[in-house]
Amino acid sequence: MANIKSQIKRNITNEKRRMMNASFRTRLKSAIKTVENAVETNDADKAKDALQRAYKMIDRAVGKGLYHKNKAARKKSRLSKKVNDIV
Repeated sequence: MANIKSQIKRNITNEKRRMMNASFRTRLKSAIKTVENAVETNDADKAKDALQRAYKMIDRAVGKGLYHKNKAARKKSRLSKKVNDIV
């Protein structure tokens, strides 16, 4: 454990951030799975709505630094391809 006051504060901040990132990552995965489930059931309207929500969350993940921009582009492309196949 750190003895330096600024490092103790930093450890607390890092832990809060880690918990928030874990929560966001879980919600992001759920949003992506919602799109995939809608595609499996051939529900085009639900898939389109879920795709828009997933796009927004993926873009936010890039802004937070959780995803690299190329990974985000790849995920968005693959999701849109799945949705376009059922439309």
